[in-house]
Amino acid sequence: MNAIDFQELVDRQYVPLYRFALSLAKSEADAADLTQQTFFLWASKGHQLRDGSKAKSWLFTTLYREFLTRRRREVRFPKVELDDAREDEIAISPNINALDAATVSQALREVEEPFRAPLTLFYLKQFSYEEIADVLDVPIGTVMSRLSRGKALLRRRLLSKDETLGNKVVSFESQKSRESHG
Repeated sequence: MNAIDFQELVDRQYVPLYRFALSLAKSEADAADLTQQTFFLWASKGHQLRDGSKAKSWLFTTLYREFLTRRRREVRFPKVELDDAREDEIAISPNINALDAATVSQALREVEEPFRAPLTLFYLKQFSYEEIADVLDVPIGTVMSRLSRGKALLRRRLLSKDETLGNKVVSFESQKSRESHG
């Protein structure tokens, strides 16, 4: 790809890649690093891709593999944080939709990574089962079972948060019907 194509690719894919990285890494700084490293690898090796239509899949796969590499490294060499302040606390907001989005986002971050990645790719990035299987380098059956198990884990987390937050979680379907009728 030439420089113009690279810039176009960055413009189109940066936000989706960053959001996927954030869903994996749980830290904005780590997500930004993963995204930047992915585009660096594309700039170095992207020209080797034979089918340009697979660039999106290549980027997501590369980001996921980079995440796994970093996670393995952190297990072997844990990093020490100087500031233990938590940025992921839910801010109180008069807008219940924002609270719901924050609640779902927090619950998703609490789901174990093998289930969080397929959920994020399927529901937030609209990837097909086949595309998810390619990105995660697992069989389609594994994707389907991880999605099923991930949905159950997410549902449990949301139900426990529902009790904690005083039943402030609004189902997506009821919210959609309210928006379409009002």
